[in-house]
Amino acid sequence: MRRPTGDGGNALLEFTYLAVLLMVPLFYVLLAVFQVQSAAFGVTEAARQAGRAYARASDPGSGAAAGAKAARLALQDQGIAWSGSPSYSCSNGCDLAPGSTIRTSVRYTVQLPIVGGIFGKNSAGIPVTGVHTEVVDRFKEAP
Repeated sequence: MRRPTGDGGNALLEFTYLAVLLMVPLFYVLLAVFQVQSAAFGVTEAARQAGRAYARASDPGSGAAAGAKAARLALQDQGIAWSGSPSYSCSNGCDLAPGSTIRTSVRYTVQLPIVGGIFGKNSAGIPVTGVHTEVVDRFKEAP
């Protein structure tokens, strides 16, 4: 009985195992990075649109409603279902006086793919925040 000599045929098997071991984690990392980047684009645009809607409103109540709607639409463009509302901080009491500044902040937590399914929706995600500062038009009629 003769023993086989050489490694004939093992290279394909080793390549397959190595490719799976390296490609699956790489694919997961890329998927997570793309989701975080998409959310970052979304919250940045949501903060901008919410700030603009708030600054152009006639009163703070309608401004907050218009800002929340604008933020939801901007996030929906990135495929994000968001039920929160933007937070506002103003230079002089959020009375929408001409020349005042409004700082709008939108926060969203990105749930990582697969990990959220294993550990549940309350598992730690990656927080993403978008901030925008808008100036109320100085020619706007004072409230």
